[in-house]
Amino acid sequence: MKESLPTVTALGELNHRGRLIWTEREQGWLAVPDEVMAALTRDGFEQCKREVTTSRRDLQPAGGLWQGVNRSTGSVASAIWIARPSQRRALILIEIDGELIDVSHDGPRNPQDDSYRDDGGEG
Repeated sequence: MKESLPTVTALGELNHRGRLIWTEREQGWLAVPDEVMAALTRDGFEQCKREVTTSRRDLQPAGGLWQGVNRSTGSVASAIWIARPSQRRALILIEIDGELIDVSHDGPRNPQDDSYRDDGGEG
């Protein structure tokens, strides 16, 4: 049986405050990357990798990657973002232990985890 994901309440708080918004069309989150990384850090993930790409003519970051490890649980969080020209919010994919994060059900959860579904998953 798969263990549930670690609690990521700071991401849920960003979502609740409208700072982390799901976009169905792009299948990702719209947010300020630094706010997402700070939230993951508050949720116990210690940064172990951060890379930023600057391929745009104006030398502003075109995107990046952040990874962190929660030393108490062994979980790994990843955030990959693509900057959107002239907008502060980037398109971000957030994963914990390789599973995309879904904060649309009363807080962040693993969308593959059947424990939060009404039907209880496979029976």
